[in-house]
Amino acid sequence: MGILFNTVSICQFMVVGDQPAKDLYEWASDRLSKSSFNSIENTTDEVSSGWVHLDDANENSFASPRAFWRDHYLVFTLRRDQRRVPSAVFKAYLKNAESEFLASHPGMGRVPKQKREELSEAMRAALFAKTLPVPSTYDVVWDTHSGLVTFASLSPKVIELFENHFKNTFDRLRLLMLHPFSRAERVLRNDLKPDLLKANRASTGDVLSLIHDNQWLGWDFLLWLAYKTMNQSSEYVVNQPGPAQEGAPFVAYLNDRLVLLGEGDGGVQKISVVGPQDKFSEVRTALKNGKQITEATLYLEMEEHQWKITLRALMFHFASFKSPSIKLEKDNITDEADEREAAFYERMYVLEEGLQLFDSLYAAFLEIRLGKSWTDEEKDIRQWLESV
Repeated sequence: MGILFNTVSICQFMVVGDQPAKDLYEWASDRLSKSSFNSIENTTDEVSSGWVHLDDANENSFASPRAFWRDHYLVFTLRRDQRRVPSAVFKAYLKNAESEFLASHPGMGRVPKQKREELSEAMRAALFAKTLPVPSTYDVVWDTHSGLVTFASLSPKVIELFENHFKNTFDRLRLLMLHPFSRAERVLRNDLKPDLLKANRASTGDVLSLIHDNQWLGWDFLLWLAYKTMNQSSEYVVNQPGPAQEGAPFVAYLNDRLVLLGEGDGGVQKISVVGPQDKFSEVRTALKNGKQITEATLYLEMEEHQWKITLRALMFHFASFKSPSIKLEKDNITDEADEREAAFYERMYVLEEGLQLFDSLYAAFLEIRLGKSWTDEEKDIRQWLESV
């Protein structure tokens, strides 16, 4: 699903490096054009990837502002086309080619290694020529004000492809994944940031260490949310910048599905608890026995609007992020292009509002987790778990 769909899976990055102070449009237009997608439909190439328009995956020209410029957003799509020949088909054709070669060379008992490689390459090219490439597209939204990039895929291979393409396209810039620790640095008040640094369990400052050595952030966040959902008020207030007004109340709670992991007699055990939760009895038993919540369905509600997110604790990836439906006022919309732009702005408004609520919730948790009140909060949580 693309970024314009009501439900989308996304991850976020921070852009670091030297951006041009002026002529951002011309700079981005030039970079995107040089790394735009080239079709392989009339070739025998196996794979091709590059940038196309958000609104039309067949368009790869970035010469006009409307192609990728939306106020303070840069919007584009990574397209990857790949030909795939089933392994069984390739092996069958290669076997026939080898049999024909041996029939024409009766003195040989088997095909020499070099000749077999030549036949393999020739057969692959012949099959590719008969096979249409299959396209895949992944949307990108770069907020140049906040420095955040939102990417519409959670596949590790696709994320790696995107990071490499972004780095090669925008020289002197790179992407840093927004994971639980880096998001904490972003949402925390300045007076609490020293406490976060003290709580940092990473042995080094590299990204992998910050993620894996600080898994406690995601675990404790979801544990705290489960406890708050069942025992205390689920009401919070907006404390982060964004579309919603600061101080506005909202509701946040877990429900429907939780995934827990932990060590068992046979190794790592995974428990999925599905369906509306009454008292979280099964979840509490698993937590009591040393499991950790690694994934959960999170609901965020403000007035009549609701956001539903499958939150993955390790990276804070947002799977199946469902936002309120958008409604366009078409009185001032004159053509299809205007309608697409209006839909984009409305879509980004509700998506960013949901992310603003999530960041406000995370900041509220961090204030407790890093403060002196966590000792009492943790004690209450343990008593709740023991009462199963």
